[in-house]
Amino acid sequence: MKWILFALAILVIIFIIILISKLKVYFHYDHHNDDDHLKIEIRAWFGLIKYKIELPLIKIDDNSPTIVVKQKKGTKDQSIKKDTKQFDANDLLNSFYDMKEVLRKVVSLNKIIKKFLRKVTIQKMEWHTVIGIGDAAYTGMLTGAFWGIKGGIIGIISHFMKLKAMPNLSITPQFQFALSKTSISCIIYFRIGHAMLAGIKLLKYWKGGRPNFRSKPLSALSNNKIKSI
Repeated sequence: MKWILFALAILVIIFIIILISKLKVYFHYDHHNDDDHLKIEIRAWFGLIKYKIELPLIKIDDNSPTIVVKQKKGTKDQSIKKDTKQFDANDLLNSFYDMKEVLRKVVSLNKIIKKFLRKVTIQKMEWHTVIGIGDAAYTGMLTGAFWGIKGGIIGIISHFMKLKAMPNLSITPQFQFALSKTSISCIIYFRIGHAMLAGIKLLKYWKGGRPNFRSKPLSALSNNKIKSI
């Protein structure tokens, strides 16, 4: 009996440690004219658990009206999986439809997301931009507009999430020639327990039966049995 109680106590302690553990997300995006690179790394337990998603190439296909995405994903211990996908206008419309379907199926989704975002902390954020269109006057006007856009986005982020440090922002105008270059780096973290609680609330306030998703990965999920609560 003592061993059973001891084992249960150990399991409870492990579960509590998981709940209070922080999940860190490292986000980095680079854009330089026609080249884009996106990297997302998720870490937990001081880097002992890592998972990385990398999109080293995002471009428009020359032979068809689609976007080509090359993806790498996996953990440090796993072999990195590589995949190439093409997305067209229908895929984008299906994604918007799926978002609308989730909003329709989940009651109080807005409140659930807001409560979760209040638990999310932005530890560090850098956003640097170099822009120019070859004309000094229009480049100056565009620079001012970009400052307004960045200020508005940071205002929205700070309203819903916690900013641990002031974001490092810069916009450098290029008056000599046309150039579009952006670099965004961000580190955010939240406790696993808060994410689990948000997930439980999503299931609790789910209404109706199976969602009618149109995107292929989500359609596969909707084929599973989803019970209304």
